[in-house]
This record gives sequence, structure tokens and C-alpha cells, in this order.
Amino acid sequence: MTATAEPRPHAPFDRRSDGGEPVIVCDNLVRIYKTAELEAVALQGLDLVVDRGEMIAIVGASGSGKSTLLNILGGVDVPSAGEARVDGLDLLRLSGRERVRYRRRVVGFIWQQTARNLLPYLSALDNVELPMALDGRSAGDRRDRAVELLERVGLGDRLDHTPTRLSGGEQQRVAIAVAVANEPRVLLADEPTGELDSATAGEVIELLREINAERGLTMVIVTHDPLIAERVTRTVAIRDGRTSSEVLREDPFGAEAREFAVLDRTGRLQLPRDYLEALDLEHRVRLSLDPDHIKVWPDRERPNDG
Repeated sequence: MTATAEPRPHAPFDRRSDGGEPVIVCDNLVRIYKTAELEAVALQGLDLVVDRGEMIAIVGASGSGKSTLLNILGGVDVPSAGEARVDGLDLLRLSGRERVRYRRRVVGFIWQQTARNLLPYLSALDNVELPMALDGRSAGDRRDRAVELLERVGLGDRLDHTPTRLSGGEQQRVAIAVAVANEPRVLLADEPTGELDSATAGEVIELLREINAERGLTMVIVTHDPLIAERVTRTVAIRDGRTSSEVLREDPFGAEAREFAVLDRTGRLQLPRDYLEALDLEHRVRLSLDPDHIKVWPDRERPNDG
């Protein structure tokens, strides 16, 4: 395999931010798509903070803004307004060249479509070597690391196999090795188990959990798979382009989970949809402040102290 190597970039891409700071910060993030006649708001004031080493799931209905958020964090898309920082880098201010380096050095990406993650004419070993070759690493260094990574994901006996000779689960394992080859600060995954059966999906999730624990690698996973949402300590729900609620679990395998609504910096709060439907809340509501909580009623009803 040959590739044109670009010298490894200098600061800020070779530095890592203070380990005590959040690795991802989104503040009032907005993304608007415009055409000649239409304007679509994909994100409308989204707030998100992810600490270094966290493994979180992002859930929400189609069109809620999940993939837009992931594309912004991955340096594929550019926000329209607000703030988006990853490892101390301001994603709104990166030049085109810096954005390429950002995608190569700071984030790793795993797509849902197994075929999208890998070049079909390269072996598993060559696929894992490729991002390191593009980053200017020596042939010997990248070969040793590629072998090590493929052995770590359980494919040490598949080094010379092209993607067509690998199962869907094996392809995703290779994709994980590709995504972490350049030692990124953050791993982003868009429906990584979407094309896998439940048993294989469980194996891929467990592998991601192990890598998260071993390397302290921050992971953000967009998913519709409840199995993933139940195997992480924090699940963030997005609705209508904003973070609406979070579910926290001390033990990802335990049954106990606590759900919280998310209060943004301007005081806006999205109530869960089932709460709205249960009380038929719409347009406006009545509020009452007690010493330690707030009461909410439908506008048509009188407050009831009971």
C-alpha cells in the first residue's frame, strides 16, 4: 500500500487539553440549512457537555438533529452559530486545512454502513494502516500498530482478508481499529450496530465498552439500538434540535436509571413528550414556585395544592 504522507501537524493538534476540562462543549449550537426557497433548522440552541473518558449514547427520532450534531463534532459539517469545542479546538474557526487535520488527528469515526468504513480493495491490515500513512507515520510503525489493533479486536487471523471476505461484525471490528489507529481524543459512531444482528451487535458494543475502559477514550454514539442505550452510563435525548432529557445509570447493566430533563443556559426546559400528552399541555402552562420545586399545570385548570 502506498500513500502520500503529510507531515504530522504541530500545535494545537499535537497537544491535549487539560484532563480536568470537558472534552466536548456545545453551547447554544445552531445549524441551519438553506436552499433557494427553503430554510431548515436542524439544531436550534443545543447544549451538550461530555467529560473526558465518558461513553454516552445520543438518541432521538429521525430528524431530531442527532446526525447533524455528530457531523459537526466530526468536522464534516460547520455550525451556523453558537459554540462547539472538541479538546479545546473551536470548530467554528478551523480553516479547511485545519479541519482535515482535525478529522485525521482528533476524532475517529465509525459509520453505520459497514462498506463505508473500509476500502473494499484493501486488506484489513492495509485499511488500518491507511489513516496512519496519511498522517505521515513510518511504514514499520504503522504496520506494528495495525497488527496490534487487529489482534486487539479479535482479528489477528484475518489480517490479509479484504472486506468481502469478512462478516458484517468483523468489518465493524476492523472499522473500530481504523477509527482508533491515530489515537484520537474522541470516537464518534453513527448507528454502529444498525446493520448487525442482535448477537453480533452485543459483541461490538462490548468491544467498544472495553476500549473505552482500557484507553479512557471518549465515545459519542448515535443510536436507535436500545441495547447500546442501556450499556452506557449516560443517554442524551435530542428533540427538535435541542437536548431534551438525560438518563443516568451508575451501573450500565443494572435496572436502576434516573431520567432528568435538561435545563439550558437561558432557562428553557423540554418536558418529556409523554408528560405533555398525559396532561394535554400545549401553548402555555401555569407555574407555581414552592420552596424546593416548581409545579406545572395546564392553562385551563386552576392550581390544586393537593
